[in-house]
Amino acid sequence: MLASWFESFGSPDVITTGEIPAPQLVPNSVLVQVEAVAVDHVDTFVRNGRFKTALASPHIVGRDLVGTVVASNVAAFTPGQAVWSNAMGYDGRMGATAEYVVVPAPLLFPVPEGVDHHQLVVAVHSAATASIVLRDVMAAGPNNTLLIEGAAGHVGTKLVSLAHHMGLRVLTTSAPRDFSKLTQLGSDRCFDYHDPITTSVDEPVQHAIDTSGRIALNANLTVLTQGGEVTLITAPADRPFTFDGPAFYMALKHINGFVISHATTVQLQRAAEQLNHQFADGQLLDDTLLIKSFKDAPWAHDALESGTDHGHRIVLTP
Repeated sequence: MLASWFESFGSPDVITTGEIPAPQLVPNSVLVQVEAVAVDHVDTFVRNGRFKTALASPHIVGRDLVGTVVASNVAAFTPGQAVWSNAMGYDGRMGATAEYVVVPAPLLFPVPEGVDHHQLVVAVHSAATASIVLRDVMAAGPNNTLLIEGAAGHVGTKLVSLAHHMGLRVLTTSAPRDFSKLTQLGSDRCFDYHDPITTSVDEPVQHAIDTSGRIALNANLTVLTQGGEVTLITAPADRPFTFDGPAFYMALKHINGFVISHATTVQLQRAAEQLNHQFADGQLLDDTLLIKSFKDAPWAHDALESGTDHGHRIVLTP
């Protein structure tokens, strides 16, 4: 079968695309014929060794796939069924960028009828991150106020949409050109990201999350109300950072950290259920796509690392 893999850490040119033996079905798993995979920044972290995890050998790149069931030894999935997964390519599991992938059944989910497969596969990484952050990490509830910085990005837009549907009051920062889009997704107030949040945000905030890596940690802590929390999914702008310790602990504030690579199976399953409901309603499926082939995997990794993807979500097909 055709696949893209690497055998040692390094730059994008360590990725090879060629023929390797197809995988064999194992207990409690499903053999999927892959239609498309998404390329995420985390894929580059695995390839260059920055994210430490157990890898298969040779290690096939990629974690998010959409495809069709070929064979299954579990009752929940049958041949011909459209499915997706966002949990391949780490913790010893084979990666997604192959014509055939064996997926553990607990990490495989059905594609809702009528949903565009390419739009779905590029959405699942950022949308699942948003879902788990909101429901499990923040435990955000209706009528809480959430400040999302860098809200027009891939994770940011998913956070806005899901938070709105969960009944939160949503404040966002972005470029002014994105205000209309964010309002349509569910932002209640839009702020220009050029303006300091410590002066522009003038209402109590229970939760703050910066998706851009441009905001100093202490700035986010400052806008929080008592008992509020900052969730980090990227490093703050000030590294190493400092913050007002007494103001932090005297107001019972919290700092959370999260990466989806450490999400539990139960968290991934709960997120998938929420996402599939949203996908079926036509939500979360508005990314701009750039479709390439498996052989373009080195280019795709380089584009993400160099920032030359220009905001497109990259899809690779066999």
